[in-house]
Amino acid sequence: QVQLVESGGGLVQAGGSLRLSCAASGRSFSTYVVGWFRQAPGKEREFVAGVAWIDSVTRFADSVQGRFTISRDNAKNVVYLQMNSLQPEDTAVYYCAAQSGGLRIAVSAYDYWGQGTQVTVSS
Repeated sequence: QVQLVESGGGLVQAGGSLRLSCAASGRSFSTYVVGWFRQAPGKEREFVAGVAWIDSVTRFADSVQGRFTISRDNAKNVVYLQMNSLQPEDTAVYYCAAQSGGLRIAVSAYDYWGQGTQVTVSS
């Protein structure tokens, strides 16, 4: 099994930065694809960024391309989401998720989820 715990959320002004962390437990975590998703009140959960274990291939939603980066430290079982140039539209609960397949963007493709961390961006 894989257990995921997000941290690093908080309140930041527009234009600021935050780094989210996803700490994982599980002996096979390094072989899993990890994605970051977010969900704002009244909206569906949406894909933000993901990283695969083969060649650290990454993928980003169009809305965050060029502003967010994702990386993983397999030795520490941690995945990071660096968020720069934050905008009020980025306000949401951010979740990390994991699955053993390819780098996919659908919520339904992911098997393991953390409890989420709140990110609030003020204007």
